[in-house]
Amino acid sequence: MSVFEEAGELRKLWGGFWASRVLLTANNYRVFDYLIKPQPAKTISKKLKTDLRAAEILLDALTGIGLLKKNRDKYSNAPIAAKFLVRGSAYYQGDILRHADTLWQNWSELDEVIKTGKPARKAHDHEAFIMGMHNIASLKAVDVIRKIGMKGVKTALDLGGGPGTYSIEMAKRGVDVTLFDRPETVKIAKRVISNPSLFLPLNKGRIGGVNNINFIEGDFICDNIGRGYDLIFASQILHSLSEKDNLYLLKKCKRALNKRGRIVIQEFRLMKDRAHPAHSALFSVNMLVNTEGGRSYSADEMKNWLSKTGFKKAKEKLIGEAVIIQAFNL
Repeated sequence: MSVFEEAGELRKLWGGFWASRVLLTANNYRVFDYLIKPQPAKTISKKLKTDLRAAEILLDALTGIGLLKKNRDKYSNAPIAAKFLVRGSAYYQGDILRHADTLWQNWSELDEVIKTGKPARKAHDHEAFIMGMHNIASLKAVDVIRKIGMKGVKTALDLGGGPGTYSIEMAKRGVDVTLFDRPETVKIAKRVISNPSLFLPLNKGRIGGVNNINFIEGDFICDNIGRGYDLIFASQILHSLSEKDNLYLLKKCKRALNKRGRIVIQEFRLMKDRAHPAHSALFSVNMLVNTEGGRSYSADEMKNWLSKTGFKKAKEKLIGEAVIIQAFNL
C-alpha cells in the first residue's frame, strides 16, 4: 500500500462528515418525501423554496452516495431512501436523523467539552430524540422481547420507556406494563401507543392500539418507580448515568421487583478495554458531550453492579450491536 493509499484511510475518517451533513440537511428539508416519483431539480427547488443551483448540487451528492437515482434530469428515491426516509413508511428513520442533527450541533463543542469535562448545552429537541428512539426500537423490539421471553411475567416495568415501543410489544403478549418516564416523554408515548400507524413494524396483522399499558411520570433517580413487578426492563438508560447513580437505581429496581422477579438491561456492547467496538467507544463521547456522568459500560461492569446490589445469576447474550443482561431477585 502506498503512502497516498494509507493517507486515504485517514481521509475516510476526517471526510466522513461530508456525507453525514448532506443526509441530515436533505432530511431537514424533507427531500425524500418529494421524490417518491421522479422529479427535476427545478421542481424540487420550487417545492423546497431553495436556490436552484444549491438544490441541484445537493441532489447530485445524494445520488452519488446512493440515496437517490438520477435518470437524465430527473431524480427519485433509491430503495434505501424509499424504505427508511419517506415520512409515513413502515420503517421510517427520519426522526433519529433529526436527533442526529441536534447531536451535530452539540458535538461541534467537543473541543471545549474535552477541556472542561462538562456537557454541551447548545441544542436539544426532545420530540426528535424520543421519536428517534422509536425509529430504532421499532426495527428490533419484536426480536428483543422474544429473546428476553415473557413466560411467567404478568407485570412489567418499562423503566425510562421513552416512546413505549417495547411496552407495546410486551403488552401484545398479555403483560400488564407500566411505563415510567418524565412527563414530557410520557406525553409522546401516549400518542405513539394510541396510534397504531406509528408502530407498523410491530403490528404483525394486529389492528388497533393496546390498553394494558399504564404510566408513571417522574425522575427514576428521585421518584418512586412503583413495586410488584415480575420484570423490569431497562433499555439504553444506564449509559446516561454515572456509576454511582446506576448502583442507586439498581438497588431501587431490586426493591421494586417481586421475589424471583428479574431485571433485564439492554445496552451497547463494549469490551473490557472500553475501546471496541468502535461504535460503543464513540458513543461514550456522545455521552460525554450530552450528559454529566454517562458513558458506555462493559457487560462485566454492569454484572458487577448487579452482584453488588444483590441480584443473582446474571447472564448476558448478544443481539446485534447490543448486549442483553438479565439477573434475578432471589
